[in-house]
Parts: sequence; C-alpha cells; structure tokens
Amino acid sequence: MHILLLNEYYPPDTSATARMAAVVAERLAQQHDVTVVAGRPSYDPDETYPFALLHRTIRNHVAVECVGSTAYPRHQMRRRVSNYLSYLALAVPRALAIRPDVILAMTDPPVAGIAGAFIARLSGRPFVYNIRDLYPDMALGGDIVSKKPWVERWERMHRSALKQAARVIVLGDDMRDRILAKGVSPENVVVVRDGSSPAGPMPEASDPIVEEIRQGFPFVALHAGNLGFYGAWETLLKAAEILSNENTGLVFVGGGANRESLGEAAAHLRNVKFLPFRPVEQVPQVMAAGDVQIITVKRGLEGVVVPSKLYSTLAAGRPVLVVAAPESDAARIVTAAGCGLAADPDDPAGVAAAIRELRAALARLAEMGRRARETAKNYARVDELNRFVAAVEGAVPVRGRGRTTTNPQTAPVRP
Repeated sequence: MHILLLNEYYPPDTSATARMAAVVAERLAQQHDVTVVAGRPSYDPDETYPFALLHRTIRNHVAVECVGSTAYPRHQMRRRVSNYLSYLALAVPRALAIRPDVILAMTDPPVAGIAGAFIARLSGRPFVYNIRDLYPDMALGGDIVSKKPWVERWERMHRSALKQAARVIVLGDDMRDRILAKGVSPENVVVVRDGSSPAGPMPEASDPIVEEIRQGFPFVALHAGNLGFYGAWETLLKAAEILSNENTGLVFVGGGANRESLGEAAAHLRNVKFLPFRPVEQVPQVMAAGDVQIITVKRGLEGVVVPSKLYSTLAAGRPVLVVAAPESDAARIVTAAGCGLAADPDDPAGVAAAIRELRAALARLAEMGRRARETAKNYARVDELNRFVAAVEGAVPVRGRGRTTTNPQTAPVRP
C-alpha cells in the first residue's frame, strides 16, 4: 500500500508528536510505501530548511515532503496559529495530488483530523485517525478557549471526522471511552499505546548529574516533561507547601506554557525547584534522580490527554505517583500493577500523604520499581507498533492492495 501521513511536526522538529510520527512512519515503511506531508520545521528543530514551497527528502525509508508553511517559533500562540493555517493551506492540496491508498492523520495541528477526513472524502480513500490529544476537548479543558459558537462547530466537524474514520487509533482505554461517548462505533476504535523499549541499568545515586538534579533533597518527587495546560500543578505546589519542613523536594525538569507562572507561584517554597529539559542522553539520570516519578492529569482531562511517558518510566523501573482521577489510564495501570500510588488531583493533602507513605517505606519503593519493570513488558513498543500497522492495514479493502509495493529502501519521493 501507499500510506499518506498528515502531521505538521516531523523530524527535524523535536516535539513528542514529531518523534512518534517518525516511529510510526518508519514502522509502516517496513512493509508499505509511506509519504509524510509535514510543515517547515518550527518546533525547536535541530535543523532548519530554507523557504521552498515543497522540500523533499528521504528519512529512514520514508518520503518526507515539507510544504512551505510559516516557521515561527512555537512559543507565541498567534504565530503558532499562523504555522497551523499556512500548513493546512498548502498540505491539503498537496495531499489531494498524491492519491495514496489510505490517509492517516494525527493531531498536529488540532484540526488535522478534520483535514484528513476532508482529503479522504474528496479522494475516495479510507481514513485512519490517530488521536494524540483530543480536541477541542483539550483546548476547552485546558482553558485555552472558552465555549463559543465556533468551538461548537469545531466539535461537530470533529465528530463527523471521527464517524467517517475506518479506524480511530487512541492511546488508552480512557481515551477510547471518550471517543465512544461521541457516537463512534466500538469496532472502529483501537487502543494502541505508545509503549516503550527496555531500559538499561539506572545510574548510581552518586552520579554527578543525578546529584545535581536531586538538588540536595533527601527524598525527591520528580516531574519530568512539559509543564502544559493538562497537569494538576496547583495541587502539586500546595502538597509541596505541606511537606516544606519534611526534607522532601518537588523537582520539575522541563519547560512549557506554565513554567513561568508556576515559578512565580512557588517562589516562596524552598523545597520546589525548576530545572530545564535535559538532553536525551541524560534521561536515565532524570529517571534515577526521582525517588518517585510524578505523572499528572488534572481532573476533567482524563482520556483527553494520555501521558505516554508512563511507559518509559515503567521501563526504567521507577515507582510512580499518579496525580489524576482513578478512571485515568495511568491510575488504573499503576494501581493494578502495584508499582506506585494514585492520588486525587484536587486534594493537596492526599498528594502529600501519598508522598509521605512512599518516603516512609524504602523497601516498598524497591518492590514497586521491580513491578514497574515487569509491567512495562506488557506495553512493549514493538508489540504496540505491530497493532498500529494491523489497524491501518485493516482499514483498507483488500482490493486496494493489489499493486506491487515499491521496496522502501529505494522508494522515490513521489511527484
């Protein structure tokens, strides 16, 4: 088959979505022709392209076409919207010209699924929708937008795209529940988690980078990742205030839209520290630095946002504190496996109590770490990717697969 993947971000962009789009595309390319239509690199890219209406390249057997969208830095919302709109204006006609066997869309920009459904309908091809974040629910729940007529129209168009999709691939059972509530047929919704690969041995506590990240605290609860709109940040800071005289530190490693405001809110808390993102090669040290790793989703966003870093945390053998509603995927997995605790995202005292409970039982922490590694085996990335491929292949009628597939190692970039 020839598969067309629509996602604005793709390497050399460095966002999590760009990385996962590449993982998916390269796995599909092992058996099929894959063309990605992306935008000009704009998400903290490690390489930039000069302006061209269409920049073509081959990356790991995947044909990548970057349309000439604006490439403003992502940190200003108005300019980011310009990137979105210019990408869609150029990507849609380009995708219509390619004529693949199936259209696969992700969720960058947030209306990419609607665009993918539109392209599939005009070209008479099946549509597969891989939902990374659920919009407009994410924008509403994160207070990015308020309920207005245009948002209601967005939701109606999104529901139409969902119902058109031959397959909707979601990241967890909680997200599946959200999609089913929108009227999508259960047989069309497939759960494929991001999963993880086995992690190597953890660095020792005496590792200089580990010591630097721990900031001298005897016990560290660590959150690694984006400080975006989805986390129960206020609850975490109030819990840290409760623990302020108990030799327990709350360390945030990362950045994001709320980094500045959180820093201001925690300025009086000596047991709260903010550190910048670490290079990829230092992820093991970040994992090792936390006695417990925090994963958080504020109430109302469970199933809208699925924190896929859970799986790499499990693979690293780290105990987990999930600050999210009990029906969230992360809370279900962690409590069922006994590899951590879950706490109410609206209850700072409960979060503080959970951290105290973990701090008081170091032998129990070691057992939680062992269970985390065992649980990670249930979500091996290679198995999840096989499920992803099967879902895409199952969306295409057999008669659409009759042509000979080009060897991906020599596949030309399609005109």
